[in-house]
Amino acid sequence: MRISLIEKYKEKILSTHIYHTIDREQLAKDLDEIRTEVLADLGEEDIRYLKKIECWGRICTLLGYGTAWVIPNPISAYLISQGSTTRWTTIAHHITHRAYDKVEGIPKRYTSKGFARGNRRFLDWMEWMVPAAWDKEHNDLHHYNLGEKADPDQVEFNMEQFLSIKMPMPVRYIFLFFMACTWKFLYYAPSTLKELRNFNAKKAGKPSSECSRADEWNPLKPEGWELWSQCLLPYIGFRFVLFPLLFIPVGIVTAIGGGVAATNVLINSLMAEVFANLHTFLIIGTNHVGDDLFIFEDKAKSKGEYYLRQILGSTNFATGTDKIDFMHGWLNYQIEHHLWPDMPLSRYQRAQPKVKALCEKYGLPYVQESVFKRLWKTLDVMTGKTKMLRPSAVES
Repeated sequence: MRISLIEKYKEKILSTHIYHTIDREQLAKDLDEIRTEVLADLGEEDIRYLKKIECWGRICTLLGYGTAWVIPNPISAYLISQGSTTRWTTIAHHITHRAYDKVEGIPKRYTSKGFARGNRRFLDWMEWMVPAAWDKEHNDLHHYNLGEKADPDQVEFNMEQFLSIKMPMPVRYIFLFFMACTWKFLYYAPSTLKELRNFNAKKAGKPSSECSRADEWNPLKPEGWELWSQCLLPYIGFRFVLFPLLFIPVGIVTAIGGGVAATNVLINSLMAEVFANLHTFLIIGTNHVGDDLFIFEDKAKSKGEYYLRQILGSTNFATGTDKIDFMHGWLNYQIEHHLWPDMPLSRYQRAQPKVKALCEKYGLPYVQESVFKRLWKTLDVMTGKTKMLRPSAVES
């Protein structure tokens, strides 16, 4: 055990040393060459690939709802959950990152200017979050402030208040499990909307809107009503009212009873929501957390340093096949995705081995582990057992 701890300490010191001594200008040039090579022939193949993965997600949704009316069961719930997760992490995520905007011949509905815009939200991506709010919070603030105080999704910073509360460790884990079961609407819906509200206020020359957590959820307050009217009520009405009601005729025709069929769909939809929250927490909440990843105290000062931070502040999971990638929502390529957020899905399998080889050439840590190992490292940070690395440990 003592040897293991010493080796772990040496690895941290080495990682911190590399952060300050690496040739950042050359690193940026080499990574730019990889990007140019990987994205050189964008075209019809990338459109077909996107539609194929979209079809996989749609099939999961259809199979899930196609059996959900029969009886409450985890299989139907999981399939509904997988369809919902694919729609968010794979389709909406990459389209809103403008990954397909420059692909010749791409239909407008697959571009950032067409996807989920206006009423198309109900067709393209009905989630707890408003698409424009997700774009501001995730695509802008998170990606371009990775691991900094300005990063709204940096787990160690976000857990400071939670860790200041005295409670037994088992209670902490129970709380975190509840959060993982509900985090899409308890965390992402209000967090993304808040960032969009502040952005719009700043754009209009007004001060940022500051309100208490209670006011944020109070429908009688302006911020609370905005949350309920734009995020919560549309999703609740769509997922837990409209969809179950559509199955009343199915129940009548099959003699199971319209009310029973609708109730079964509602129960399976609620189970699917929990599954989707747990699934997305596993593949999203873990990809920038752990005592082997960095957080930063200032802004990156160059393109090379920006690239360096994306590598040292991110972790990949298992990669390499469409099936593996589908289950991970393409978030298993987090290093490559943070280097180039606008990369189409079909290019990650090409880029990943090239980036990994370049990191080996520079002696850069390229963290890639099972998503479940990363979950435990994330929980260790969230419970205060470990802390993330800081480059300030060594002078540049």
